[in-house]
Amino acid sequence: MMEWLTEIHQGQGHLIKPLIVGTLVSLVCSIVGCFIILRRLSFLSDAIAHAMLAGVVGGYLLMKLAFGVEAHVGAMLLGALLAGVITVALVSFVTGASRIKQDTAIGIMYTGIFAIGAFAISMKALGKHIHIDIYHFIVGSVITVGNPELWIAGIVAAIVIPLVIMFYRELQLTSFDPVMAASIGMPVLAVDYMLTGMTSLVVVSGVRIAGVILVVALIITPAASAYLLFDKLSRMIVASAAIGVGCFWGGFWLARVAGASPGPAIVITGTGFFMLTLVFAPHYGLLADWRRRLHAVPQEIKEDVLGSVLRSDEEWVPLTQVMRNVSSPRPLVRSAIGSLIRQDLLDQENGKVKLTMQGRREARRLLRAHRIWETYLDHMGTPARELHGQAHKLEHLNDERTIDYLDDKLGHPLTDPHGSEIPEDFVDFEELEEVRASLLRKGNRAEVIRIEEAARGSGLHAGMTVSTEPRSSDGQTWTLVTDDGRQVQLAHHQADAVFVKLIQVDQKP
Repeated sequence: MMEWLTEIHQGQGHLIKPLIVGTLVSLVCSIVGCFIILRRLSFLSDAIAHAMLAGVVGGYLLMKLAFGVEAHVGAMLLGALLAGVITVALVSFVTGASRIKQDTAIGIMYTGIFAIGAFAISMKALGKHIHIDIYHFIVGSVITVGNPELWIAGIVAAIVIPLVIMFYRELQLTSFDPVMAASIGMPVLAVDYMLTGMTSLVVVSGVRIAGVILVVALIITPAASAYLLFDKLSRMIVASAAIGVGCFWGGFWLARVAGASPGPAIVITGTGFFMLTLVFAPHYGLLADWRRRLHAVPQEIKEDVLGSVLRSDEEWVPLTQVMRNVSSPRPLVRSAIGSLIRQDLLDQENGKVKLTMQGRREARRLLRAHRIWETYLDHMGTPARELHGQAHKLEHLNDERTIDYLDDKLGHPLTDPHGSEIPEDFVDFEELEEVRASLLRKGNRAEVIRIEEAARGSGLHAGMTVSTEPRSSDGQTWTLVTDDGRQVQLAHHQADAVFVKLIQVDQKP
């Protein structure tokens, strides 16, 4: 590579201008591409690239027919920019005014606008005024760039880079959370159109490098590679710019060595780098994902370990006993135990484990889910021999709202079909300011907060302190004792209408 650069400096000075143009174009394309990637607008950049043909054709015709002169770079640039803005405006209009989705609207508009340009070129009356080399327009021709292209690249870089620096916060916020940006008064639509304008500019400058079809790769591929490497936007932009410029130089060198067109070679180099990044990226690459999955411990096995330790009669449970009780491969069980120890759910000592306070809480939550599922399945007519196995599968679906819903529909049962006690709903006791009195168990003390219509006339009122006695009538009647010794009996629907704040729990934590 160094020998090649020395050769260019000494004997091939005509390549210096293409290299400068390519470096500037790759830089701005890669920077704008980061925001295109974050907004998931890659297809839109492709639409702008294709619409550029109609814009360039319009620039030629305007200058020739209106002023009688051949189109210069400024008119072509302005025409291409307007074509990009019109494309985006039409896509927004079709999407907003009909049930057509954005991807469909983009496909319709960009092909239609591209066809307008191609149609105008093919017309005998107009085609003689339009001097576009279609082949180089499609695949690019960086070798033949001259002063106009150098000026375009310099002007575009001088516009895009300062805009990104000045409006970095606006671009960042509207890319990640446009709703929040709008809520704080940020002009989201104006920022969108600014990004559209920048995209149109970099597309115009990049067509001479890779052509109208491959120019999208200059925008998207380096940014996609950087997206796999970094989480922070500022680092992603710097990395994308470095990757874009590096792939341009690498592709240019590859084309010179192979005697091929630079445009496709540059895109091939960028695509190759992306594939390497896809495989080897330290956090989001395929190898990293494979390693995570290889060492991941299924949540179900960790929950089975907690349940095994909780059901043991001993505080310290031998590891060999846990291995026997959990019907999973031993290496996974060992990994699960190690993971639970790191999460501070288990303590280990001398080949034995015990639940921490946090671990006991989690295990009791799982046990409650298991026994409520057993009760529900029994209520639904599931054969007794299948209750435990089915509940064991369902207990891992232990979303607290689901379990609370089943518990309420079953009337807050105290025991499961085997006669084992169902742990109380201590999660709601800990997390809520007030709970329904139907959740109270024997020994609980609580302060009445408010009473709904169904429990009016029960003798309870806000501010009263009550304690809970054992339920009667097969667990369907709640007995609350007030401070003055009165007993108040409530049916399930009445207990649901009394809201209390817990003062004392006589259950294990």
